[in-house]
Amino acid sequence: MRTDFNQLTWFQAVAEERSFTRAAARLGVSPSTLSHAIKQLETRMGIRLLTRTTRNVATTQAGERLLQTISPRLGEIETEIAALTALRDTPTGSLRLTLSDHALETVVWPKLKPVLQKYPDISVELLLDSAFRNIVEDGYDAGVRLGESVEKDMIAVRIGPDWRLVAVASPAYLADRARPEHPRDLVRHRCINIRQESSGGLYAWEFEKDGQELRVRVDGQLAFNNSYAQVEAAVSGFGIAYAPDSIAAPHLATGALEQVLDDWSPMFDGYFLYYPSRRQNLLAFQIIVDALRHRSG
Repeated sequence: MRTDFNQLTWFQAVAEERSFTRAAARLGVSPSTLSHAIKQLETRMGIRLLTRTTRNVATTQAGERLLQTISPRLGEIETEIAALTALRDTPTGSLRLTLSDHALETVVWPKLKPVLQKYPDISVELLLDSAFRNIVEDGYDAGVRLGESVEKDMIAVRIGPDWRLVAVASPAYLADRARPEHPRDLVRHRCINIRQESSGGLYAWEFEKDGQELRVRVDGQLAFNNSYAQVEAAVSGFGIAYAPDSIAAPHLATGALEQVLDDWSPMFDGYFLYYPSRRQNLLAFQIIVDALRHRSG
C-alpha cells in the first residue's frame, strides 16, 4: 500500500491544529479539499484516524500513534529540503514567528526590515500574540518572548536590551489627586488594566524596591490586551497605566504623561528569539537570527 505524502502532511496539520478550518488556512487549501483527502487516507489505511465533532477534531488512538510516527520524519524531510534550497546563490525560505506587538515595534521590525529588503526571496510571517505558545505544536519556526518566559529546551538568542515597566498618568488626571507614593496607594486610583492572553486574567502589577517584591491588583474603567492602547488611554486621562518604558517615553518627553512610583519600577529581561535545534542549520533562518541578535554598546 502506497500512501500519498501530501495526505500525511495534511493529516499532521489537522491533528496539530485540531481543526479542519485552521489546518486548511495553514496549508492554503479549502476545508472541503482537506476533509476529502483525510477521508481518502482513512479509507486507504482502513482505520479511523480522527474523531470529528461539531466543535473540534481529535485524534483516535491510531491517529495519535500515526502522528507520533510521522511528525519527526516529516520534520527531517522539511529540514533537508530547506537545506538543499539553501545551496542556491540567493538565500531563500519561509519563516513563521510568534511575537507580541511590543517586541515587533521596538526590536524585531527595525532590524528585520533592511534584511528583507536585501534578501527578497526570504519571506516571513509575523503573528502578533502575547500568549505563550508551543512553537513546535503550533507550527511556528521561532518565537519571541521575554527571557524569563523561554522554555528551557529551546535555543535562545537575546535580541533586545532589558527594559522597565513604568507607571504613568496624564497631568490632568494627577492634578486633583494625591500621587501614589507606594504601590498599595494604587487601590485608591483609577488604573488601566491589561488582560493577559495566556491566562485570560488581568495582570497583577509587579513592583520591586530594595529587594522587596509586590504584586498589586488594580481596578478602573478600562482594560486592554495591548500596551499601546493602554498608554493612549492614560494620555486621554482615564487613569494610571503600567506599560513598557519605550512606549511611554515619547509621551513623557512631550509632557503628555508623568511618571509615578519611579523607584518601584522593576527591570525585566529583554526579548529573546527561541527555537528548536532543528531550525538552526537553515541559511535563511541563520540570516534572520544574526540580524536580530542583540549587540550591546
